[in-house]
Amino acid sequence: MKRTGLLFFIIISVGIIFIIRLFYLQVVNNTYNKPTINNSAVKIMYDYPERGYVYDRNGVLLVSNQLSYDIMVIPREVQPLDTIEFCSLLNINKEDFIKKFEKAKHYSTRIPSTFLAQLSKNDYAYLQEKMHKFKGFYIQKRLLRKYPINSAPNVLGYISEVNEDLIKKNPIYQLGELIGTAGVEKTYEDILRGTKGVKYIQRDRFNKEIGTYKNGIYDTLPIPGKDLTLTIDSKLQQYGESLMINKRGGIVAIEPSTGEILAMISTPTYNPNLMVGRERSKNFTNLYLDTIHRPLLDRGLQGEYPPGSPFKVITALAALQENVINTTTTIKCFGGYRYGSGKGAFMECHCGTHGNPVELNKAIYRSCNSYFSNAYRKSIEKYQTAVEGMDVWSNHVKSFGLGNYLNNDLSVGKKGLVPDAKFYNKWYPDSRWTATYSISNAIGQGEILTTPMQLANMTATVANRGFYYTPHIVKDIFGKQLDEKYTTPKYTSIDERHFEPVIEGLFDVFENPHGTAHWSKVKGIEICGKTGTSENPHGQDHSIFIAFAPKDNPKIAIAVFVENGYWGSRWAGPIATLMIEKYLNGETLRPWEEQRMLNGSLEDEYNKQLIETIKIEN
Repeated sequence: MKRTGLLFFIIISVGIIFIIRLFYLQVVNNTYNKPTINNSAVKIMYDYPERGYVYDRNGVLLVSNQLSYDIMVIPREVQPLDTIEFCSLLNINKEDFIKKFEKAKHYSTRIPSTFLAQLSKNDYAYLQEKMHKFKGFYIQKRLLRKYPINSAPNVLGYISEVNEDLIKKNPIYQLGELIGTAGVEKTYEDILRGTKGVKYIQRDRFNKEIGTYKNGIYDTLPIPGKDLTLTIDSKLQQYGESLMINKRGGIVAIEPSTGEILAMISTPTYNPNLMVGRERSKNFTNLYLDTIHRPLLDRGLQGEYPPGSPFKVITALAALQENVINTTTTIKCFGGYRYGSGKGAFMECHCGTHGNPVELNKAIYRSCNSYFSNAYRKSIEKYQTAVEGMDVWSNHVKSFGLGNYLNNDLSVGKKGLVPDAKFYNKWYPDSRWTATYSISNAIGQGEILTTPMQLANMTATVANRGFYYTPHIVKDIFGKQLDEKYTTPKYTSIDERHFEPVIEGLFDVFENPHGTAHWSKVKGIEICGKTGTSENPHGQDHSIFIAFAPKDNPKIAIAVFVENGYWGSRWAGPIATLMIEKYLNGETLRPWEEQRMLNGSLEDEYNKQLIETIKIEN
């Protein structure tokens, strides 16, 4: 009796399990009812969403959409056709036809793929009446990007067709679809792209479309992408680009109190609309192969250069923190700093103090190499070994965001170089090196490498008296919270009290008659800054300038780097102060300086450098 009951219980239980499973498959989970792309009785068509718009911080439209049309093909449905007429309609030759068709077949004979992308409205109007003659081909609407302002291509980026490798990694894309490839378009692809809609079309046994599959219960509508508001001020961006015409370099401006990037300029540049339409591939190739001007290189993020004298700010702060100098510590400079008995153990200096005592403030505004070399050496030699001292110094430097990618939302970047003891142990395996082996680090030469982005962030950190927010390009995502890593401050290893005397020195760079940027002073604005000249073995030195303003409660921090610009106050300094003046006041009141920068050119210098390079190669 017990066995009969047990058997009955098992039968009932199994039956209930089958009923529940059947209910789940039929009602709850309809995956097995949903048609697939391999179902020849159902044609799947995608309805592409509108990609999110992009605005600047003041609501100015930077990226919108425009309607385009693609010729799609399903290879297995293609019937014999007049290829001459078809090619003539599409303005392609027979070889192109065969190549494109074979590519579509290789991808899939059943799945639609793009045969010819981005037709114009005129082409569409002409073709739509004739497409019925070519079975297996059809026209699909597509939205392309449009850039109302010819500016900031390095920031905005562009979209391009996905390739097969990407499709394998991310099956939500299909051949011929578009994806963000650079800039904001790449970084925020998941936000901007939206979700494509799907329509299932029922076919009869003659492969003729007879209506929607199951009355459209599986059809979905497209979901538009979310809009982005960037931190960029488009007016400041365009102004900076105009000042950099006929010059090569990078400019980055940051709002210190938030880490928001106000301008990110790289020149030479290009019109972002070149990356849209049927000519995109050809235009990209031309830009990519331009190895002289390198317009696709974002110099603000990827250009790694010795920082020159602006780095003396870090040298001073590290020495103050290590208590090896104070604000009254003085040295005498006799045209340079001797750090050994050898013939080459002398670092020249042009501060012009002629043996008079130099303390911290004067060392900053007159940019005394001797003072900072002495401070650097003391910082390293404070410890029992150079290895220990170098690592302590290196960690101070890295706390300003130098030597890393900053973990920002930009699609490209270089980390620069901040050497440590491990670095020098590779060069000098016996570990018998001392501070003098790397003395050039003191003045931003030596092995130190930075990007304009890192220098701007360093400047913002000084402006904030010891902390920074991770620089970022997006201010607001419609309907989404900004990542907290952009709103959390990062503190340096330097005590806050050490920043004020350094800032006073940076202020006197403008205010003191002997300051290296006195002639770039702007009436009514308290600017703190530092000129720099970066040695260049391949031509004229580079012109560098960092600055922030106002001195108290700063609104902008900026780093300007002009390749082969001779010295800091010649090009980079005026450009930086003009941009600060433009941003804070809305206008500039130095027309003579503005015209000199707008009309000035370094093309002769670049051509001279090119000729020298060709001579060396030959």
